[in-house]
Parts: sequence; structure tokens; C-alpha cells
Amino acid sequence: MKSPRRTTLCFVIIAIYSSQATLSLSLESIVYHSLLHEHELMEEDPVRQKRAVSINSPAAQEFTVDVEISFENASFLEPIKAYLNNLSFPIQGNDTDLATNILSIEVSTVCRPTGNEIWCSCETGYEWPQESCLHNLACQGHDGSSAGHHCSCLKGLPPKGPFCQLRGDIILRMSVRLNVGFQEDLRNSSSALYKSYKTDLETAFWKGYSILPGFKLVTVTGFRPGSVVVTYEIATTTTASPALMYKANEKVTQNLNQTYKMESNSFQVTYSNETKFSITPEIIFEGDTVTLMCENEVFSTNVSWTQGEGDLDMQNSTKVSIYTSVLNNMTSVSRLIIHNITQDYTGEYTCKLTLDIFEYASRRKVEVNPIQILASEATEVICDNSPVSLSCCSEVNVNWSQIEWKQEGSISIPGNAEIDTDSGCSRYTLMANGTQCPSRSSGTTVVYTCEFISAHGARGRRDIEVTFISVAKLNITPDLISVSEGQSFFIKCISDMSNYDEMYWNTSAGTKIYKRFYITRRYPDRAESVLTVKTSTREWNGTYHCVFRYKNLYRVVAKDVTVYPLPLESNIMVDPVEAAVPCRSSHHIRCCIEEDADYKVIFQVGSSSFPAVKEVNEKQVCYKHHFMADSVSCPENVDVFCHFTNAANNSVQSPSMKLHLVPGESITCQDPILGVGEPGKVIQKLCRFSNITRSHESPVGGIITYRCVGSRWQIKRNDCISAPINALLQLAKALVKSPTQDEKLPSYLGNLSISTKQVKLEAGSFSGTLGAIINILDLFSTVPTQVNSEMMTHVLSTVNIILGKSALNTWKMSQEQKTNYSSQLLDSVERFSRVLRAEDSSISQPNVQMKSMVIKPGHPQSYRQSFVFLDSDLWGNVTINGCQLEHLQPDSFVVTVAFPTLKTILDQDVPGENFANSLVMTTTVSRSIATPFRILMTFKNNHPSGGMPQCVFWNFDLANHTGGWDSSGCYVKAVTEDSVSCSCEHLTSFSILMSPDSPDPDSLLKILLDIISYIGLCFSILSLAACLVVEAVVWKSVTKNRTSSMRHICIVNITASLLVADVWFIVAAAIHDHRFPLNETACVAATFFVHFFYLSVFFWMLTLGLMLFYRLVFILHDTSKSIQKTIAFSLGYGCPLLISVITVGATQPREVYTRKNACWLNWEDTKALLAFVIPALVIVVVNMTITVVVVTKILRPSIGDKPSKQEKSSLFQITKSIGVLTPLLGLTWGFGLATVFQGSNAVFHIVFTLLNAFQGLFILLFGCLWDQKVQEALLNKYSRSKWSSQHSKSTSIGSSTPVFSMSSPISRRFNNLFGKTGTYNVSTPETTSSSLENTSSAYSLLN
Repeated sequence: MKSPRRTTLCFVIIAIYSSQATLSLSLESIVYHSLLHEHELMEEDPVRQKRAVSINSPAAQEFTVDVEISFENASFLEPIKAYLNNLSFPIQGNDTDLATNILSIEVSTVCRPTGNEIWCSCETGYEWPQESCLHNLACQGHDGSSAGHHCSCLKGLPPKGPFCQLRGDIILRMSVRLNVGFQEDLRNSSSALYKSYKTDLETAFWKGYSILPGFKLVTVTGFRPGSVVVTYEIATTTTASPALMYKANEKVTQNLNQTYKMESNSFQVTYSNETKFSITPEIIFEGDTVTLMCENEVFSTNVSWTQGEGDLDMQNSTKVSIYTSVLNNMTSVSRLIIHNITQDYTGEYTCKLTLDIFEYASRRKVEVNPIQILASEATEVICDNSPVSLSCCSEVNVNWSQIEWKQEGSISIPGNAEIDTDSGCSRYTLMANGTQCPSRSSGTTVVYTCEFISAHGARGRRDIEVTFISVAKLNITPDLISVSEGQSFFIKCISDMSNYDEMYWNTSAGTKIYKRFYITRRYPDRAESVLTVKTSTREWNGTYHCVFRYKNLYRVVAKDVTVYPLPLESNIMVDPVEAAVPCRSSHHIRCCIEEDADYKVIFQVGSSSFPAVKEVNEKQVCYKHHFMADSVSCPENVDVFCHFTNAANNSVQSPSMKLHLVPGESITCQDPILGVGEPGKVIQKLCRFSNITRSHESPVGGIITYRCVGSRWQIKRNDCISAPINALLQLAKALVKSPTQDEKLPSYLGNLSISTKQVKLEAGSFSGTLGAIINILDLFSTVPTQVNSEMMTHVLSTVNIILGKSALNTWKMSQEQKTNYSSQLLDSVERFSRVLRAEDSSISQPNVQMKSMVIKPGHPQSYRQSFVFLDSDLWGNVTINGCQLEHLQPDSFVVTVAFPTLKTILDQDVPGENFANSLVMTTTVSRSIATPFRILMTFKNNHPSGGMPQCVFWNFDLANHTGGWDSSGCYVKAVTEDSVSCSCEHLTSFSILMSPDSPDPDSLLKILLDIISYIGLCFSILSLAACLVVEAVVWKSVTKNRTSSMRHICIVNITASLLVADVWFIVAAAIHDHRFPLNETACVAATFFVHFFYLSVFFWMLTLGLMLFYRLVFILHDTSKSIQKTIAFSLGYGCPLLISVITVGATQPREVYTRKNACWLNWEDTKALLAFVIPALVIVVVNMTITVVVVTKILRPSIGDKPSKQEKSSLFQITKSIGVLTPLLGLTWGFGLATVFQGSNAVFHIVFTLLNAFQGLFILLFGCLWDQKVQEALLNKYSRSKWSSQHSKSTSIGSSTPVFSMSSPISRRFNNLFGKTGTYNVSTPETTSSSLENTSSAYSLLN
């Protein structure tokens, strides 16, 4: 304003504007034109434009313009107001902008001079905004201002606006209680009761609240229990004073029917739009300090804060602070401050100020956001001073107060930070050099952290992993490599970095060198790779690169290799290989190669050297020499060599040529090509130099053997190789030495398949060609790292031809020559199948079929393949369960190859009567597998009545690595008329064998053996139980001296151990035969106890024998009875327990403790059976030896060796028992060993079963009842009255003597076994004094 004494008129223009222009309104032409012309004293201020809007859309827009006009004469105010009130709206704009319409013009604010001040007041319907009241001085004593309400007058116009604003409707949310019972119908707005209450109450409310200023309407919004609480809303334009509100409430009570029983003091008022609720900051992040502020123009500090729908009270705490104050004695300000806010504080907050019956409430929702930072991915930085930038950006740009970068790691490499405040991003640039990250720290990862800090305390961070890669320094040695063909060389490449992902070698053309040629090692401070070539060829001439790769950083160093031409020894063809030369004659010798190069060639004969004459014949170059026999003595055997020397002065010596100088008169065979020979002489000749007919232009290979018969040379053995196959054989030999093996192999395999078809007849007629094809396959199979479907097709096409029926005679011929072609072929096919990489491929040929499957990630399906060969009338299936395949690495390949004719060929390699009677199926896996790996196979049974089948695999290590059938890890699962099912725990080539000697499971012999076993075991168990009963009855009578006592202790333990062992034997048989649940665990337990108790039987027999040996041999040594018992029980039970525990502990973790088809110790996989057989046989031998020694000692005692009668009787009984028991037990195992061999007679099976089944009966008879003291004790116990009359005399036992008396006929026969005749007296045990006397007299013998 220009003068403090002027009157200012502010009014609002509402207009619709739809053109693309900025509104600039001049009131001079619209409102005041005539008025100002009449009153020239008025002065118009420039229009103070409050809002300028640019509209870019043709659609109509509505906006408001605030206009300020100042004038000096206050009398102008009322005419202007009257003029504005009389205007008709809308008012259209001028001619240049017809699209602008003025909808209304209203005066909002008037500023008048009052004394020395300017008071600005609001017109009717307008009020000052709260912020203007808070930050400006109110007029003192102005009528329109009252405490607790918006101010209506301010001292001076606010410098930053705004002017007075149009008042909105004020909604008073009120409630009152009716002291009547609540009915459920009041919840239903459609019920008659609800409508009745609503009508009556709204009528009373209209009458009462109509006295409020600006009253518009009142509405009942609902009822709730608590007696009956009525909620209703009043809409006004002006805030009523408390006094007026009290008066209105009284009037409502008066106008309402008294039956409603309204409680006059239960009125509650809540203002909904009288509170200013602000939140700082507007965008809240976790960790911020957030301030929620409520402002009310009410003089009260009764403010409460709640959170959530449940209105949880907020109180002061470590995280929350509440401050409430009153400004200018009229405005209540309450602040809720939440420190380090988290997402738990997300929700709706309510600020409620209470004054008397009035409530001023406001709600705002607080949303806490996590700080989302977008950062660079983990990256790698090469330490070569190249800049690498890391970046972090926040998803929401809130003008972060600070962005910091930190690093954490074993090395410190700082960078430069740049911040872009407009985008909310920060960039951190690194430039690392070799000094900052030395080679030993290459691969070190440093974590860089960008942290965003807001103005209110929130912190967000993001980590970026940076891996620093040092630049490797490579050194290569030696400095110069120059070699000749056939020699070896190596190149060593050393890196000063030990961390690498790959270190390999390339040719100059970029072809990777096959891994077999180099070895890479990692050391703590370096890495090195050594390329080693044992036999260099011309292909190795060139430049080789050592490539070091770590992450995406490559370092390469090159080395030149010079290879001078020089024929390999194997490529030098000599003629003759062997020849006879007549004395004083001459013979032409030659060495040939397949190239024309500049070599110096000499022939060496003994210590003499002779120059060679060069002769070129197309591609073949021969060096010849005319050997004179008279140059050496005769007869003599001479070895001749030719030496090739190249430009590097390196030489190679050819294979020797053996010349036999013989007298001329003994020569009978003469041939211009083969030479001369004596009768019976055998020579070898290279096929290309022999007189055989050539079917092709190319030279043939191989060796042919001749024999001089009469006067003619006859072919003894033809191992010639057809020309195309021989050429491929030479290529195959060179391929395994070539640096580019993988590139050449596919074409070579294709050529082999084509060439084999071309020479099909020769391959079926000459073993040399057949052997060469197999050798080529063998060489090729060592080359590839992977084979595709096309290459595998070529391989199997070749195999199909050489396994055809037309080639079977050639196979038979080769087997007669003791070759190993069949096993070699099978091994080659297995190697190819292991490197096959073709998804679910299938190849079918008449003599070979192949099927494969790739293992996908997740839960793989079971592997099931079927093979059918109609021509051979054979079929087979292979199954591997999915649970087995889960252990394989993803993308592994399972391949099965089936052969119908290979079985016949392999069987010719294996002597004996067993023969393969099925397909041969080879199953391989491309990756390493854990063992055991179970595979199930089914073979067609072509001989259902031909014997017992046996599941076998081809073991390449047997027969001095020539191969043979082995059953380890395989067993027959089921046999039917049509098929044989096998289960094996490894992968290789499988088949089945039929043993003609094995009894049929349902044969008469099998049934007879089962009957004998079960009957014998029953007798044995009963006999052993009877023996224990007898020992218990006579125990006191037979254990009166130390020797007898120990003998019976051993007998009792032998009996008890064998009894328990037999019981467990029956349990084990029942588990296997009936397949009870948990049979695997039960089978292991049964096997353990059978093993333990059978061993205890033998060790107690050993104890018995050692005790006898001790008593008779060491007669002057005395040991207490307790010590003897300790030793006996330790030996009898301790040793068997130790052996049994070690056996089960060593084999059961690998699940190879028991047999697959019986509950007994395993033999095929672990030879665990030896843990029983070896101790048992050793003990039998020891006891037999002791028996011989003791019997000899008793029968022929030395002078003074006279034991007492009682001691001598005990010793004799011991000798007798061991002499009877040990041979019996020994014989049983002897017969058991006899049954192992094929072709064993059925008698051995029957005898072995009889002797083992009746062991208990033998112990009862010969170990217990045969004892004289046992007989006496039994007779004394059960015939005491009869024997009492004979107490003082001895009686000879005649015909009435019991059968167990030593003078009985049976006794005399057994006595003869020990060299004794005559009779023995039976008497009562000697008295104690007598016993002591006898014992004393024989002290030297027994003690």
C-alpha cells in the first residue's frame, strides 16, 4: 500500500478461462470505469496478481484471482460494494478474449485505518486462515474476535498473504445418551423403531440447533448400546460459542418427548475441521525423527494422541515425546515426536483436544517407507588404472543432506565421490593400480558402502562388492625349443598370481590343446602350467600360447616350437624282418618310409656302418644296402639296423632286421621275395613286402608269418591289414600325439565307418584287419572329451559290422591266437559312451543298440530302457530308480549299449564250462557316481532248465588285465521261465552265466539237503540241551580236581555256544526264506550272532586243547584255577567278539557285511567270510597237533611222569574228546571246501550237511556221555543203593556193564584209536585224603 492512511479493498474474482494465454485482469474497464471518472480523487494501485495460470488444454478451467485495490477516501467503500452486489453474472470478457467468463466478484477483506494502525477484517462468510492468526498480531478488543475461534481482525495485511478465505461448512459430530433400554432393531435402519427414533430426535434437534449461527442441517447417523447413545451431525458455517451450544442443547431436551429420557449432561461435541494437523517430514523414512503437530484456536492443553483403529494411547517414552502449549493465549499447539521411527509406527494417528463438551479431533495417516537404494551390481576392477564407477541412487529424491561412501576389506583402494542432488544419485570412481592390489591379493573382494542420510536422521545403505583383479605377469621357459620328431619337449608357463579360473594352452590358430598334454598346478605364491609332449610330431611345429584367465581378464604369452622332420621308429618299415642268408652269399636289406625328406641314412651291422642307397617309388622312399655274408663269421646271427639322421643332427634307429647266416647245404626253401630257409624255419615278413595279392593300390599293413615246409614257404599266420584300414591305423596312431585331436576325430570316425563297410569281407576273413579296426577304436576312444550323436553313430556302425555273424569265424581265429580283441572292443565302447553328450538319443543296428537319457535338475524320472533283437531272439531291460539318479549331478548322461553277439565272443576268452546266455548290456554314467549305485536288469532266459543263473559283469582287471566274468556286487533277484532279473551295485557291462552243475532250486537234491538240515538241527539242539542238563547234574562229582574242572568248563561253553549259534542259524534262515519286515537289519544282527557264537565254539575248543597241552607238557609249572578261568573266558569269548565287531564295523557302513542272497558273511564284495574260515581252520589244525602230542605223551610217558590215577583218567578223557571232536569238525569243513568247486559230487553236499547238522549230537555222545566220570556220577546218582555194596572193592564190568563203560565192545573200538587195550575199573571218587596223597605224589606231572 502506498500510504498507511489509505483504505484497501480486496476482493475475489472467479473466472472460467479456456484459451492458451495468461490471465491479466484490469478492473478499470469492467467495474470502475464510470465511477473513477466521476471521482477523480481516487487513485488506483496496480493490480497485485495473486495467481497466473497458463492453460495448455482447450478444456474449460476454473480459477480464482485475488485483487487488491487501495483508495484514500473510505466513503468509496460502500458504493463499490453495492455496485458489485448489483452485477449480473457471468460477465463475458473483452472482444480479444471471448473465451474468459467471470463467474463472481466478492469482497473478502477490508483494511481501515484505526488510530495509528491498519486493521484488516474479514467480510461476512470469510475468515483468516489459521496460519495468518498464528503468525500475525490480532486486533485488540475487536468485536469479531473471540477466544477459541478463528481471528476476524489482524493488525495490517499479512505481507505474504493470503487474504481472508471463504468459510467452509463446519461439521459437528455429536452424541447424547437416552436412558432407555437398547433394542436390536435400532441397529437396523429399515426398522420401524429406528425410523420412529430418527424422526422424533431430528425434529427436536432442528428446533434446538436452529438458533446456532450459520446452521444448515442436522442428521441422526445411528444408535449404539450404552443405554441408547444417539450419534448425529450438525452442519454450520460458523463456530458457535459454548454458551450458545449449551442453550441449544437445553432447547433440544425441552422439545423432545420425555419418554426418551434424554440425559441433559451427556451431550458431546466433536469438531472435524477445526484442527490443523501437519506432519514433518512429508515423506517419512525408517530412522527419521517425525513430528506430528496439531493446532487449534482453542485455549486448552487437554490434548491426547492415539494410534490405529483401536485408538492406542500414545505416552511419553524413549521413542515418543509429547509437548503441548498455548500460543498467544488463543492457539493450542501439541507436538508428537517419534524418534528413529520404524515401520511398526505406520498407521493412523488421532489428535484430540477436549474443552468442556467440545472435542476437536483430526486424523492423519503416517506411512513409514524403507529407504530404497538402487546400486551397482557386484563388479570386478582390473588393477590397470582404468576408471570404474560405482553408483547409488535413491528411489525417492528428498534432497538428502549427506551421501557418504565407506569401504571394508583387506586392501584399501579409495575413490572419488560425486553427488547429483537433482537425481538423488552418487557416483564413486575407482582407479586401481598394481601397487594397490599386488598379485598375491588378486581376487580380493572389498565391500564399498554408500549411505544416504536424510535431514531428519534416517540412514539407508547399500553394499557393493568389488573384486580387484591383478594383472598377472607370465613367464615362459625354456628360451628356445628345437627338437626332432619322436623327441620330447616341455614348455613351462609361470604366473605370479595363484588365483585363476582357467589356465590352458592354445595353438596359433586358437585351437585348445587337449588336457592330457599339460598339467596345471596352483601354489601359494604362483601358478604354473607345463605343456609336455612325450613324442613330438611335425604337427607340433608352430607357436603355442599359454592363456591365463581370471574372471574376464586374459593374459597370453607365446612360445615358438621348431620340430625337425625325423621318422618315428614305428613308421620305419624294414625288409626283411627276419631272414636266413647262406654263408658267403649276399642279401638285399632295406628301410622304407612314407616321405621323401633329406635324411642321412646308414646301415649298422655289428660295429660296422655302411652307406645306404636311396630309391624313390611314388610316396614310398626306401634306403637299400647289399649285405655281404662273407663280412662276418658263419654260422652267426646278425642284427642289422638303419639309422636316420636329420638336419638337426638327431637320429633314430629302425627296428632290427635279424639275419641268420646258415650253411648252404641245409637250405631247402627258396623264394626271390621271401628268401631262403631251412626245414621248419619260421620267418615274419611285412605284408607290403610279401608276395600276397593286393586288393587296393594303397600298401597293406601288418605282418605275415611263413614256415618252411619241405621246399616251399607256407603261410602259418596271416595278420595282414587291408590298405584303407591300415591308412586309418597310421592316422589313429598320429592322432593320439596330435595337438588338434578334437578337431580331427569326427572326420576320422566317419572315415572308419565307411572304410569298415568297404572291407567288410576282409574284416570277416582276416584277423589282422579285424584287430586293426579294434585298435583304431581303442585309440580313438582315448581322445574325446565329448562325443555327439553323429560320432556315436559312426562308432556303433563300425561295431555293428565287426560283430556281425560273418565275422564270428574271424573272432574265433583271433581268440585261438590269444588276442584280447573282444575285451578291448568292449572297453572302447564303454569309453565312448561315458563321453556321449546327446539328449535322449537312440541308435539301432542289427548287432548293437544304444539308448541314453539326460538327468534334468530336480527330481529325475527313473531310467528305463528296453532292447529287443529279433534276429538273435534276445531281449533285455535296464532300470535305475529315480532315487538313485537324484545323487547324480544335473545334466549327467546315462547310456546303455546292448550287444546280442558279443556274449559268444567274450565266452571264447573265458575257459571253463560257464557260458554267457544273454545279451551283454553296458551302462555308463558321464559323471562320477557314489557307490553303491544300484541297477536292475532283466535278461531273457533262453535255458530255463539248463542250470542255475548267475549275474555277472565283465571285469577288465581279471586274468592279468585281459578281462573275465565276475559276480562281485551282483546277485540274482528273480528267475522265471522267461527271464532272469539281476541287481548290481555298480555300472559296467553285465550278463548272466548258467552253471550246469548247480542244483535246481526245486530239485530232489535241494529238497533232500533241506530235510537233512532241519532234522539234524532239531536233533542237535535237543542233544546240546541234554548235554547241559547232564553237566548240571554231575557237575560237583566231575570237577573235583583242577584239570577235570577246566575240561568241563570248556565242554559246557562249547555246548552253550553251539546251541545259541544253531538257534540264530534257524532265525537267519527264516529271515531270508520268508522275507520278514525289517529283514535287512535283522539279517545283519543274525549274521553277527551266528558268526560270534560259531567262533566261540572253535575258540573254546582251542582253550580245551591248550589247557591239556599245558597240563602234560609244563608239569612243573602251576597256575591258579582263577587265572586259568580268566584266560579261558578271555580266549573263548573275547577273541570271537573282537573278530566279529571288527568285521561288522569294517563292512557294514558300506552295506557289504552280508550276502545279497543269504544271511551270512559276504564273500563276493569284501571276503568277510575269511573272518570265520581262517580262525576255524587254524584252530582245527592246532587242536589236531595238540592231540597228537598229548596222545603220544600219555601212551609213552617219561620216567617220573606218572600222574595220579584220577589226573591220568581226566587227561585221557580230554585227549579222547579232542581226538574225536576236532577231526569231526575238521572233516565237515573239508567237505564244505569240496562243495565250492564246480563239478563236485552230490555226495559231498550230503555228507557236509549231515556232519554239520548233527554236531550237537556228536558233542553229547563223545564230549559228555563218553566221559567215564560222567558215567560213574550218573550211575551213582540214580543207582546209589546198588553201588553202595561195592563201595570198598573194584569190580570188572562184564556183559552187564553199561554201554558207556570202557570195557564195552563200543568202548574197545574207540580205545583202539588211542592204542589202548584191556579194561578200566569204575570206582567211586577217592576220598579227600587219598586224593591229596595222589596229587602230592604226582606233583611233578600235574602241577
